[in-house]
Amino acid sequence: MKLRIVCLLLLSLTAFGQNPPVNPFYPENYTKYEYQVPVRDGIKLFTAVYVPKDAGPDRKYPILMQRTPYSCRPYGTENFPRRVGPSEVIARDKYIFVYQDVRGRWMSEGIFQEMTPHIDVKKAKRDVDESTDTYDTIDWLLKNIPNHNGKVGQWGISYPGFYVSAGTLSGHPALVASSPQAPMADLWRDDSYHNGVFLIPHNFNFYPYFTNRTDGKPTQEPSRTEFHYGTEDGYQFFLNLGPMKNSQKPDYYGGKDPYWTANLAHPNYDSFWQSRNILPHLKGIRHAVMIVGGWYDAEDLHGIFKTYAAIEKQNPGIFNVLVAGPWTHGGWNDSGESLGSVSFGSKTGPYFQENIERKFFAHFLKGEGTADFPEAHLFETGSNRWRSFDAWPPKAAVEKALYLLPGGKLSFQAPTGSGGFDEFVSDPAKPVPFSETIGLEMNPDYMVEDQRFAARRPDVLVYQSEVLTEDVTLAGNLLANLKVSTTGTDADWIVKLIDVYPGEAKDNPTTAKNEKMSDFQQLVRHDAFRGKFRDDKLHPKPFRPGEVTAVNYELIDVLHTFRKGHRIMVQVQSTMFPLYDRNPQTFVPNIHEADEKDFRKATHRVHAGSLLKVRVLN
Repeated sequence: MKLRIVCLLLLSLTAFGQNPPVNPFYPENYTKYEYQVPVRDGIKLFTAVYVPKDAGPDRKYPILMQRTPYSCRPYGTENFPRRVGPSEVIARDKYIFVYQDVRGRWMSEGIFQEMTPHIDVKKAKRDVDESTDTYDTIDWLLKNIPNHNGKVGQWGISYPGFYVSAGTLSGHPALVASSPQAPMADLWRDDSYHNGVFLIPHNFNFYPYFTNRTDGKPTQEPSRTEFHYGTEDGYQFFLNLGPMKNSQKPDYYGGKDPYWTANLAHPNYDSFWQSRNILPHLKGIRHAVMIVGGWYDAEDLHGIFKTYAAIEKQNPGIFNVLVAGPWTHGGWNDSGESLGSVSFGSKTGPYFQENIERKFFAHFLKGEGTADFPEAHLFETGSNRWRSFDAWPPKAAVEKALYLLPGGKLSFQAPTGSGGFDEFVSDPAKPVPFSETIGLEMNPDYMVEDQRFAARRPDVLVYQSEVLTEDVTLAGNLLANLKVSTTGTDADWIVKLIDVYPGEAKDNPTTAKNEKMSDFQQLVRHDAFRGKFRDDKLHPKPFRPGEVTAVNYELIDVLHTFRKGHRIMVQVQSTMFPLYDRNPQTFVPNIHEADEKDFRKATHRVHAGSLLKVRVLN
């Protein structure tokens, strides 16, 4: 399940008296304190502090902090969570761990804003954002918590990862190490939309948990607005829902959730979303940063690589490194040995915790070890090995094109002829499912799922290479350059990069009972693009029926080796439901206001000259 939903389920269990078991190490070795920390505009932020019991004038510890909208539960100085700190490995090294409910959430005062917009120039005490709350919290901790060594670090995954990114801008001199992990960076590109295509289950399941705080009053009570679907079949449920505007009916959200409503009211990349993009503000950072993420993060893949790139570009010369493994959202806290039917050959999660994360915080907060970290320490999928690079993307990677040739061929060789196309009929009433799994959520296993179920549909185009005679490693981002046309006036375009196993491939211990690795079509990377945004994310425009048009967009980074004997495949489709909402294929200014009559079949064509730009690492 998604990390965010897992966190929220744990909160729900706690609320109903089903507390997860606590590792006795924590209460035996830490003392818990609770405070209301005042910040510059008078608001008080609830803060839980876990201090090693052996801390004293002769044994001082650094502070390691997480700020979260998901609650510091369980509340009460006698109550401990299942785990304290980024990992048990780090907890055993001992730090002063700090957790804080962010402004407007749970036991903190104030009004919550989704991904609080950053204020570059602050002119008064009322000009507050997450950077000022971070600064004021650090300052208070240094003055009021005894037996610290004067150094502060911060970490957080997903939404807390955003607060780490925002906290890097605090400028507090005691802040020496930050690790944004799977950080949200730009909501229109991370969690809410992907290039204008709305992520339905991801958001539909998420926002009810935020309705417990809309009035500015602190509370320990979780939201009790859990929605009852009446089915376990998410595909059928969301298909029956019909146009997305129906979600505002009383039986669903009823127009009562401000966050869900805001998503539907802002389908374009307007000032609402632009103000919630932290990336342009990541400047003036003077301390060490380590960005962490997973290749199979179904939520914030964009945030991982764009946060690294933004900090790298806008803060030349600082310590800024990238770590990526074969993980889902937050998967480095698990074994990381496999995902779905795909095996990675080792326990990559514990490897990261012991050999990377632990050493990062120990060096910068305790002065232990050296700063001899590679610029990019990444797990290469396909070959299943860790690799280090002095730049990302690697300087040695050569840009090449994978041509989508009419008739289903895929080749690094440019076509010799001109013209031609492949076409399919896209029917919004029968969208391509994003997974064969029956469920109501965005099951992260779909990120490596066998794509044969899609390849066999008539509304999915398939382009496949010849059998590879040598390994081919792709390293860096992917760029889809499509030449398309449609009989409608709008269309979504979804490109999937796939690793096709040979027929003689053997099952491994993690292979699902209903699957075979023989001819397995492993999803490596995919993303969607709403065609009306092809020229301008703020001002969409319709397609002219039958007119060949360029649709160019980025699929986020990979480091994957297609082994000798495998094939490279690209699939192109227009629906991936209900992961993404359906395009009516009739242009409407706001798709979330479309009527049933607007949803029509259309014939889409992919024309000669379409390609996927890749970087090949020799």
